[in-house]
Amino acid sequence: MDVTGKLHVKFDAVAVSDKFTKRDFVLMIADNPTYPQYVSFQLTQDKCALLDLVEANMDVTVSFNLRGRAWTSPQGETKYFNTLEAWRILPVAAAAPVQQAPTVPPVHHSTPVVNIENLDDSGNDLPF
Repeated sequence: MDVTGKLHVKFDAVAVSDKFTKRDFVLMIADNPTYPQYVSFQLTQDKCALLDLVEANMDVTVSFNLRGRAWTSPQGETKYFNTLEAWRILPVAAAAPVQQAPTVPPVHHSTPVVNIENLDDSGNDLPF
């Protein structure tokens, strides 16, 4: 899935364990400017460096996967968690002026005129 918004805040990477690192960031999505949505995303492992390429307040497009899992507490209560796991962050390019393709003059092909009344129908020139 993809979503475009403004990078609101980015956090430092956190080493959860020796083998797992994550980094969170928040995207402000203003589909309705009166009520902007602040959506939290997560990067993991080598993808954490993607945030180094963008700054706060930049318009970006984030590609992500929706992840969910269930967790049962020691008391037997089951809780459900969702994660928006980002895997690509691209700055939104400024709208470039549309360039018109150069016009190419039409090519005129001349079609040979054949008078079918003058054709030899002996079939000697056919390959079959």
